[in-house]
Amino acid sequence: MGYSLNKLLDLVIEENASDLHLIVGREPVVRLHGRLMPAGSALLTAADTRAMVEQICSEHKRKCFSEEGGAEFSFSYNGKARFRVSVYKERGNPALAIRLIPSRIMSLDEIGLPSSFKKLLERPRGLILVTGPTGCGKTTTLAAMIDHINTNFGHHILTIEDPIEYYHHHKNSIITQRQVGEDVGTFHEAIVKGLRQDPDVIMVGEMRDLETMGAAITAAETGHLVFGTLHTIGAATTITRIIDAFPPDQQDQVRTQLSLSLVAVVTQQLLPNRDGTGRHAAFEILVVTNAVSHLIRENKIFRVDSVIQTGRQLGMTLLDDSIYELYAAGKISEETAILRAQDQDGMRKKIYGGFEAGRKRR
Repeated sequence: MGYSLNKLLDLVIEENASDLHLIVGREPVVRLHGRLMPAGSALLTAADTRAMVEQICSEHKRKCFSEEGGAEFSFSYNGKARFRVSVYKERGNPALAIRLIPSRIMSLDEIGLPSSFKKLLERPRGLILVTGPTGCGKTTTLAAMIDHINTNFGHHILTIEDPIEYYHHHKNSIITQRQVGEDVGTFHEAIVKGLRQDPDVIMVGEMRDLETMGAAITAAETGHLVFGTLHTIGAATTITRIIDAFPPDQQDQVRTQLSLSLVAVVTQQLLPNRDGTGRHAAFEILVVTNAVSHLIRENKIFRVDSVIQTGRQLGMTLLDDSIYELYAAGKISEETAILRAQDQDGMRKKIYGGFEAGRKRR
């Protein structure tokens, strides 16, 4: 084999890269500060990636890969770090996407969430959603929320993940971490059975399907604080996505359930900083008030953004406002701010002020 997988993993750790991609016909590639960069010069062969799959996968995972065309798992590497792995087939050849799991759980302050958000984690019941595109740090934010509860409250916390990424140690709370495919069959099954295990807090790693969404909402209704993730951007889009996932004859009921159980929606993006040596998180935060509950019940979710704009005193913020604040503080470039904005024309007007939208300051 031309490349040593161990040396590539060591490189990821040393450079603090977020991901390693191993695909036939391309040199190894790492994602560093959000940008893809080559980690070698020789092209990977099918023999290279096949040997890496053999090295990194257990017998069970090799069987899954062979029969289903893919497998996902996490593993500890020589006591140095933990990685999440996705093994898949690409044009008939084995390929790997390997993500470095940070060794330390960040605090909510380090992540950049407002201190007012901590009050929401004291709720005895309800649904808190963390959303955003793949690779935006949702898992890291969820881990920080769970760790805050673990440190400050005496609860039974149940996490349901595929795979388990961050390992939590028992602190003031006790933590049960269940891996889908290993400890339990599906997310839906884990939630339903988990309700019999006396949990106070349930973290659902991914709300992938209708059954999981329904079980999570029901758990939040019946006296549990539930955390979940979705690959959506924006609070209004997230709420609409959940409702639209259900058949039309159930949507009125789901609106009512969400209006009563939803506590907050956090959307996040990771943006490269101005000098390209790191990334900053931008957030959209919706805190569900009586006004928001009314909008959900009345199917007027398009007005949620207006509530967020006027709810800054409650810790609410629109994603584009958060992005602009990063730009105004000199942390990200104007190009990044415009490119990642929901309303690009509106961002141009904010940045260029009295100048015509699209014209740069001279």
